[in-house]
Amino acid sequence: MTMNEIHFTSAAELARRIRLRELSPVELLETVIDRIEERNPHVNAVVYKGYDDARAAARKAEQAVTTREELGAFHGVPTLMKDLFDFKPGWISTMGGVRALAGYIPDFACGWVERMEHAGAIIVGKTNTPVLGLRGVTDNPLFGPARNPFDLTRNPGGSSGGSAAAVADGMVPFAEGTDAGGSIRIPSALSGVYGFKASLGRTPAAIRPNAFGGISPFVHEGVIARTVLDVAVGTGILSGIDPRDPFSHGEPADFTAHLNRGVRRMRIAYSPDFGTYPVAPDVAAVVAASVKQFERAGAVVEQIDIDLGMHQSEMLDMFMRLIAVQNMETIDNLAAQGVDLRGEHAADLPRAVHESAALGNRLTARDISRDQRLRTGVYDAIQTVFDTYDLLITPTVAVTAPVNDTNGETEGPSEVNGEAVDPLLGWCLTYPINMTGNPAASVPAGLTAQGLPVGMQIIGRRGQDGDVFAASAAFEELQPWIHTYPGHIADPTLPS
Repeated sequence: MTMNEIHFTSAAELARRIRLRELSPVELLETVIDRIEERNPHVNAVVYKGYDDARAAARKAEQAVTTREELGAFHGVPTLMKDLFDFKPGWISTMGGVRALAGYIPDFACGWVERMEHAGAIIVGKTNTPVLGLRGVTDNPLFGPARNPFDLTRNPGGSSGGSAAAVADGMVPFAEGTDAGGSIRIPSALSGVYGFKASLGRTPAAIRPNAFGGISPFVHEGVIARTVLDVAVGTGILSGIDPRDPFSHGEPADFTAHLNRGVRRMRIAYSPDFGTYPVAPDVAAVVAASVKQFERAGAVVEQIDIDLGMHQSEMLDMFMRLIAVQNMETIDNLAAQGVDLRGEHAADLPRAVHESAALGNRLTARDISRDQRLRTGVYDAIQTVFDTYDLLITPTVAVTAPVNDTNGETEGPSEVNGEAVDPLLGWCLTYPINMTGNPAASVPAGLTAQGLPVGMQIIGRRGQDGDVFAASAAFEELQPWIHTYPGHIADPTLPS
């Protein structure tokens, strides 16, 4: 394999070659490090480089191959983790570019790190995110904006934007994503990669000090990659009960078993706007054309009207009230550890984060109860769709990648098709599913005439994650996207 081939080879294939001793974990890691060093100055996806630890892990991985030890599914494959609520002992964690946390080094690992390292993956560094993850793009005052490989003037989305950009740019085959309002699916859509959010409890999220803090909205761990297979393998690695997560359940699952069963005779509901969102014409056109692939694969596709019970602006206001409590608690927890983000280090937080935490502090029990009733209406509306259909398809986000700003606070659009939307998240059709716990993926649906990626959201019944993977794999077979990446050797005419 040439170096350029390696950069766009799937994690599953790299792991296979390592097991066959056709590829050295040590040499593969050095190739990945070289790629990061070459490309990261342009993309700004990686904000912490753990090369020394990664090299030690690669040497151990190589020894395990030569001594024929039992190897994990991603043995010897390099990857990246997020720099948000995601921890590895000895590595700096800034929680999205908070300056006061530039020297914060935890002595514990998050569940994603534990399970990926147990499966043999080698974590090379940490990726760029927005402050506390509170926006649908990736930018912060400490590290600046991540850049989209399809257009370096634009953002890759957020909050897992550095992860999505690194994968799209060929730095690593897969990377960590977490999702509380779309943070896996939004950057996957804007960066042309595949991201999956599992059903509630399928992939544990061990949150402390409040183990119940990830339910309003539901918080998920996941994987972003260039292929459905890699995400299926990665989701299987992450799946299974973790006693630290009171909502986790089940045994580790093999989602790859669903990738060849197709969608024949499935009933698929298609909503072009989720009933209330303005969607840019170029995005709408790409998704509408791509939905037809499922009919070619033997599914029945019907456009439906769906009523979530409120206007998109009201729904986002409700969602932001739900998540405000989490933001308030995060800032309180940091204050208890000596990092005062309301006083001494107040300038480290964007205005939107301060406003969110202040809102959380003002909410009453009656307010929270009211919002959970509103949330129940959204939940019921979506579950009603699945009384008739196996899958629900929508655009993932309403626009293409926003242009980066220079102030550390890049936002999305404030209007779409002349209708006002909240620039933090109001242009994203993802966060309703964080209120319901359904599995959902963003699959690359194609490029606009300007060459920008568009994502298509595939939502399944609660617990039926395999249906989402089956549909994603069927779409990938009919409309593959690997050739669309700017650095991919199959299309050297694309910009690098």
